[in-house]
Amino acid sequence: MSAKLIHGYEVVIGFETHAQLATQSKIFSRSPTAFGAEPNTQASPVDLALPGTLPVMNRKAVECAIKLGLALGSHIAPESIFARKNYFYPDLPKGYQISQFEIPVVQGGEVSFFLGDEKKTVRLVRAHLEEDAGKSLHEDFIGQSGIDLNRAGTPLLEIVTEPDIRSSEEAVAYAKELHKIVTWIGICDGNMQEGSFRCDANVSVRKPGAPLGTRREIKNLNSFKFMQQAIDYEIRWQIEQIEDGHAIQQATVLFDPDTGETRAMRTKEDAADYRYFPDPDLPPLQISQAWIDEQRAQMAELPRTMAARFVADYGLPEYDATTLTQSKAMAAYFEATAKACGQAKLASNWIMGELSRRLNAGETGIESAPVTAAQLAAMIARIADGTISNNAAKQVFDALWTGESADVDAIIEAKGLKQMNDSGALEKIIDEVIAANADNVAQFRAGKDKAFNALVGQIMKASKGKANPQQVNDLLRAKLAA
Repeated sequence: MSAKLIHGYEVVIGFETHAQLATQSKIFSRSPTAFGAEPNTQASPVDLALPGTLPVMNRKAVECAIKLGLALGSHIAPESIFARKNYFYPDLPKGYQISQFEIPVVQGGEVSFFLGDEKKTVRLVRAHLEEDAGKSLHEDFIGQSGIDLNRAGTPLLEIVTEPDIRSSEEAVAYAKELHKIVTWIGICDGNMQEGSFRCDANVSVRKPGAPLGTRREIKNLNSFKFMQQAIDYEIRWQIEQIEDGHAIQQATVLFDPDTGETRAMRTKEDAADYRYFPDPDLPPLQISQAWIDEQRAQMAELPRTMAARFVADYGLPEYDATTLTQSKAMAAYFEATAKACGQAKLASNWIMGELSRRLNAGETGIESAPVTAAQLAAMIARIADGTISNNAAKQVFDALWTGESADVDAIIEAKGLKQMNDSGALEKIIDEVIAANADNVAQFRAGKDKAFNALVGQIMKASKGKANPQQVNDLLRAKLAA
């Protein structure tokens, strides 16, 4: 499918995501990584690179990298190299960052997701281990800045994509899918407000078929909402600049959510500017096949594997299966419901539809849903056996949601929602409706299907909505055909 054009331009986006790893200590020291501590209380001599200190690799951080590689179908390098990335910034006490350059630990792989009902795949270049820098704090009201080094040395995985993304909507869908994966496998808590999952978007535009345009990198996007706003603004800005005859200069930019605009922070550096060289204090990282196999054995069922199983075992469409595996909690809720009621597609429809709509409206997760999987299954079973119609089920669901009652059958009884399944009583109503609507009967026999729907409506009205719609259709067609 061809890429969507904006004012005749194709958008090209690549992503770099920094996922903070779920370790108790930093990547090269034993300093804690807990969020919210008093400034400069979690920085050790190793984090500050004081003379005589040496970094020691955190085994848990390596295991997180292995798990990500397994989850994304990547190659896990049996040997990878740590390098020094040299630059000066006040919150970088060493004057360099320990990262990986030429040989990263995770190589290749891909992330697949749905945008609407269209499946997309973004290829990955690499994911490499590195340490975080500290944080500059600016107190504008007193005109001073301070440095908090608590984050210095915090373990990160930087996950880099090919420039495969073609819109802001696709970028957000990719970021959400990656966020789901890293939290699902337990290597990152995904807390964007605390900086545990930070995204940088490299955005450029070009005329179709032209070489890649000059990119500008939007740094530290820490919410999906701001991510889309920032990319959309940057796309419009670049197109306007080009249309006005200006050349795009490579730069690092920040997004201001108050103004909805991006603004240049500094010119963008290239790899040569960082003067990478292998870190002399760290030996090559060796990862054996036995270590990889050990981590694979410990991993829970992956979302893509679970989605494939839902398709195979429950006969769900791929879209449903992918949506239901957006979180472990949702997947577990679906599976419990489907097993209890034996109606997997109906369960999928209700979870993706009414249940998700109410959860989204209340900005809450499925873990907090007031309707349990057992209750939803009991309600779906009553739809399947013809006790209630879909319309009546909505009233049952509402009663469950509001806590009116916890018992499905009690709600059905109290509200008089049972369908009329007595064919004798239903035939009597149908005969009366046919007799009273001779014009509609004649129109239907003349080939007008709308007249049939009008008759069905009259029958449902006469039965006070309790007639089984399928039974009404079958009996009415039989009588009209006779």
